[in-house]
Amino acid sequence: MPAARELAGFLSVLQLSDSGFPGGRYTLSHGLESFAQEELLETPCGADDLAALLADCVRFGVGPSDGVALACAHRAVADDGTVDVEPVVQADQRLSAVKLAREPRDASTRSGRALLAAAPAVAGVRMRGYADLVALGYVPGNHAVVLGLLAALLDVPRFHAVAGELFAFSAGWVAAAVRLGLTDHLTAQLVLRRVRPVLAEAAERATAGGVDDIFSCTLLPDVMSMRHEQAELRLFAS
Repeated sequence: MPAARELAGFLSVLQLSDSGFPGGRYTLSHGLESFAQEELLETPCGADDLAALLADCVRFGVGPSDGVALACAHRAVADDGTVDVEPVVQADQRLSAVKLAREPRDASTRSGRALLAAAPAVAGVRMRGYADLVALGYVPGNHAVVLGLLAALLDVPRFHAVAGELFAFSAGWVAAAVRLGLTDHLTAQLVLRRVRPVLAEAAERATAGGVDDIFSCTLLPDVMSMRHEQAELRLFAS
């Protein structure tokens, strides 16, 4: 039943990208809290400005970093479920290397470990081999890499898995904007609609990428994340 299998994969994407998934990502503002504290964004902030900032974060940050790393991990899983560990290790280590700010780097590994712990409930697997490498500290255990492996085991197509991750980032980003009082719920939905073409393009590029293509170049959001570490009052973990 190819149609049923495809639908099962789609439903898995919905589950993994849902805001209620117990990965702790609702605690992340991706630097937005510092943007608000530094008054670099108007309050309320218009859809145009928010969509432009989010689009840049996707195009130059999460897409070519987490998106490509996810695709690499997904590609390393064979049809029989066996994993070619070497490219997974390389993708995991390179992804940590391109996350310049400490808070996003720590958040990525923290949510990755939470996803590993949830794997038995989500897929009925424990991913023991890779989980052992993470437990031993041999690999960081970034969320995108764990998600790529899990998505492959759930028969989620690579492109759909990457697109789901980019959407989950974007949905969490606009939710943080609402909680920070930068915008309202309706404007947040408008922002998500406007960045859809950006998400699709970034997912397509990321899906075709390899380990050497993993990079991130979001200078201002990185600086905001670094400033967030020193903030006296913080609503979010990053």
